[in-house]
Amino acid sequence: MNLTWALGGAVVGLVAGAALRGLVLRLSLPDGACPGCDARLGRWPGRRCPHCGRALSRPAVLELVTAAVLALLFGRFGGQLVTLALGFLGVLGVALAAIDIRIQRLPDRLTLPAYPVLIVLLAVAALAGHDLSALGRALLGGLAMAAGYLLLGLVRPGQLGGGDIKLAGLAGLVLGWLGWRAVLYGAALGFVLAGVASLVLLATRRVTMRSTVSFGPYLLGGALLAILASGPVGHHIP
Repeated sequence: MNLTWALGGAVVGLVAGAALRGLVLRLSLPDGACPGCDARLGRWPGRRCPHCGRALSRPAVLELVTAAVLALLFGRFGGQLVTLALGFLGVLGVALAAIDIRIQRLPDRLTLPAYPVLIVLLAVAALAGHDLSALGRALLGGLAMAAGYLLLGLVRPGQLGGGDIKLAGLAGLVLGWLGWRAVLYGAALGFVLAGVASLVLLATRRVTMRSTVSFGPYLLGGALLAILASGPVGHHIP
């Protein structure tokens, strides 16, 4: 763990989390209304409803979580050419997890545009590092995870949504870059985390057997653990 890079990642994460807060709030309130008083909110709502004063989000949570994720990623991979792609997915993942927890939805307006951005970032890293095989593996990894989640969604309807499948493809791109073992671990760990969390929530009576639990945060958490546990990936920034 490179502490200098980790500190830099934390600073970037704080700024990115603050910049994304308005977008996350807006997408978490798809009808544009306050859940407390049903008053219409502006395009970029603040932390509290201006009409009834209800808190729309918890102070600093988004910023701190984003800072922690980027600190881990930058500290682990800082200086390597793939760091920008990892950081992009890290910031996007925190935003998507926050939205999924609130409304159990992963918006297409975030997941779909992320594909070309992430592929371009990985392509730049591949060209700069003269490692086109890693780019090819990343594309196959994204396809494999998306196809795997699609198959699971077809076998057990209602367990996985379209947003989960699209998010799996994004995670698979980065995991594929790191290697097929990372793809396997990332795919499996998401279900392990979801299973453990569900048991805890059931034991504490926070949910029932009929409750629907957002899977996106666990998918992302499993991918993050697999990324951090992966071996060296090669080329560093000159």
